[in-house]
Amino acid sequence: MCLAVPGQVIAIEGDEPLTRQGRVDFGGVTRLVNLAYVPEVVVGDTVLVHVGFAISRLNEAEAARTYALLDELGALEPEPEPESEPTA
Repeated sequence: MCLAVPGQVIAIEGDEPLTRQGRVDFGGVTRLVNLAYVPEVVVGDTVLVHVGFAISRLNEAEAARTYALLDELGALEPEPEPESEPTA
């Protein structure tokens, strides 16, 4: 089974069509994502991301439905904070 996750494009880097990347926010976690398959995407758009590639642009209603389903599954729960190492 494959999973694609929606995220909002907060910055775009590069002009080359095959290497253009976007910094995408996934509910507080940001990652660089390849935008080669969605050349029409601009900052502020919501994209569907699979294995580091944005594969389509989503409208806000679709994104909201997907986030609601992920929340229902408990997939949007924040990760626990790592324990800090004691300093000497």
